[in-house]
Amino acid sequence: MNKPALSGASADAREHYERALGLFRLYSGDPLAAADAALADSPGFAMAHLLKAWLNLLGTEPAGIDAARAAHATAAPHCRTAQEKGHLAAVGHLAEGRWHDASRAILRVSTDHPHDLLALQAGHQIDFFTGNARLLRDRIARALADWSADMPGYHALLGMHAFGLEEMGDYGSAEIAGRRAVELEPRDGWGQHAVAHVLEMQGRTGDGIAWMRDNADAWSCDSFFAVHNWWHLALYHLDRGETGEVLRLFDGPIFGARSGVAMDLLDAAALLWRLHLRGEAVGDRWTAVADNWQPFASAGNYAFNDAHAVMAFVGASRPERIAEVMDAQDRAMASAGDNARFTREVGRPVVLGLKAFGEGDYAGCIAAIQPVIPIANRFGGSHAQRDLLDLTVLEAALRLPDPALARAITAERRAVKPDSLHARSMFERARGLRGS
Repeated sequence: MNKPALSGASADAREHYERALGLFRLYSGDPLAAADAALADSPGFAMAHLLKAWLNLLGTEPAGIDAARAAHATAAPHCRTAQEKGHLAAVGHLAEGRWHDASRAILRVSTDHPHDLLALQAGHQIDFFTGNARLLRDRIARALADWSADMPGYHALLGMHAFGLEEMGDYGSAEIAGRRAVELEPRDGWGQHAVAHVLEMQGRTGDGIAWMRDNADAWSCDSFFAVHNWWHLALYHLDRGETGEVLRLFDGPIFGARSGVAMDLLDAAALLWRLHLRGEAVGDRWTAVADNWQPFASAGNYAFNDAHAVMAFVGASRPERIAEVMDAQDRAMASAGDNARFTREVGRPVVLGLKAFGEGDYAGCIAAIQPVIPIANRFGGSHAQRDLLDLTVLEAALRLPDPALARAITAERRAVKPDSLHARSMFERARGLRGS
């Protein structure tokens, strides 16, 4: 692998930068601190500034936007190569909320420089946040031909490709690639998660529990992606009706630390909402989750986050915070970035549907959410995450009741996941409704 020219970097700064990239590949440690160490040595190191910008943007944290803009501005006069300028352009687009322009710009970089793992990883994350399943797969597939297993970071390429294959429904190939990624690097939390998605989509809960528990020390240690992988384990137990274990995981590795990070709060809210749909008692757990979502209520920077914040505010009975989210969405829909479309087409109807569900207006919930399910990928997330929309509409149909709709949805779910205990039990519940 040819190492790219890195404008403004000393040999020591380059070592710090490579360490930062290695940590980012594993979603481990503190890659920002390593990038800062590179910049302390070489303040004019263009790619170290751009890496900081990427790291601040790809967490969807509102506070990260200004930090990314500052890093982008500092990097600009130091970018010398076409590769660096490509990153600069992509970061500039993303900092202004132009997700699709950023995707195209960084795709050009990885097309010209297929060994640029940062370009591939940043692009892959953008594909995830925009729900672009085909590019999740094909952005990585384009580069794979130029890689071999002896190259540093090859495991990360396999893990990303596995996730793209899974989101495109190629479960067999995805499982092979993901397991190979973890075999090469047991700490590869993204490859671990790709296989977890395969097993979730196939309803293979026993295999899923074994897959996550057998490797837990590797993927959970010093990983800022660990919460999401613990969430996957919780979903397997939830499918089996093992609510006690789900709550133990929630109170422990999922939300025991009371994280205020958006990516962790997504999982906390989504898991409690699934329990809420089942009528399970969760005590005062909604309170802490809603407290931590509160700083995001007026952000309006990413519609997927808005929906999960509203789940928490419904669960904690905070209508004033739901109104705050909707005010932020009004501003977002009037703005110039891509989130205006994410919100208008999917995010706002979902928020209205969740609000209606919380108010016991099950017909209103169905009317708001059901039409956007076929296009829900437009506001990001994975199939497993967006499944919450189907589950919400299903529960609304069962409670309304709308026997025909409930039976149709449960029949669909049973066909997709014939081995899922929950899918079978919901089908039987729908059959038992009067009028079925």
